Amino acid sequence: MEKTAKIYVAGHSGMVGSSIVRKLRQSGYDNVLTKTSKELDLRSQEAVFSFFNQHKPDYVFMAAAKVGGINANNTYRAEFLYDNLSIQSNIIHASYLNKAKKLLFLGSSCIYPKLAPQPLKESYLLTGPLEYTNEPYAIAKIAGIKLCESYRLQYGCNFISAMPTNLYGPNDQYDLNNSHVLPALLRKIHTAKIKNLPFVEIWGSGSPMREFLYVDDLADACFFLMEKYNEPELINIGTGSDITIKDLANLIIKIVGYKGEIKFDSSKPDGTPRKLLDVSKIHTLGWQHKIGLEEGIQKVYNEVQKMVFA
Repeated sequence: MEKTAKIYVAGHSGMVGSSIVRKLRQSGYDNVLTKTSKELDLRSQEAVFSFFNQHKPDYVFMAAAKVGGINANNTYRAEFLYDNLSIQSNIIHASYLNKAKKLLFLGSSCIYPKLAPQPLKESYLLTGPLEYTNEPYAIAKIAGIKLCESYRLQYGCNFISAMPTNLYGPNDQYDLNNSHVLPALLRKIHTAKIKNLPFVEIWGSGSPMREFLYVDDLADACFFLMEKYNEPELINIGTGSDITIKDLANLIIKIVGYKGEIKFDSSKPDGTPRKLLDVSKIHTLGWQHKIGLEEGIQKVYNEVQKMVFA
């Protein structure tokens, strides 16, 4: 990317988008376009087309999405499908109409079948049923991947798709009804410590395994792919290692300094048993994550206990 290029980061105020903006500015890119959801409703085709027609960005990072954990995905099924289909369709088509040089679409590891072999290879897409609780979100993301693929095939657009694993880091969501598992655990365990509660109750059995990537590592990978990757196939972004929810909870207990115990509510859903990405493709290209899980959680906790949990 040329240093003077116009770069639009859709969803810049979210955890992923804000990290991408930081990475771009640290790398000397000053012509970064951003709009809040109040300034630009990405679900509105008219608004998105007007924005693109006015600014004509050269490069587009698609980090905008309606996101949430198991409870949010399962509760707001129509919104997760409609909003995400609208957002990505509008941005991808506007990028084509205004001749953007390149677009990076960010999906999610939930696109893969619930019971696919582990680790999850890019080729496993559409080979089996999805996890029911986040099926609408997954279907929307699969549609985004196929849109990028189809615009490339029909129009020659350099639109690429990357699938991050579970993310955490600065600017995450800590609302217990809508947050993902790691920030939810961090908030619950911190609250239990402050209130001196004897135990923390956690959804599910604790046995599912999850992979976690610090969001600044994701931003680094996105920058790397925008510079180096121009292939039609989607590409995974992750660490290549995972941890049980029970072990994750114990790690957070250690970091927070909580002295109570964990109780698992097995009447609540576990979600997919395991979601570990095969990251051999991006490793072969020369990118690997830098921030380990314990280091990353400690960084996050140092920040949020002052700013969010205070």
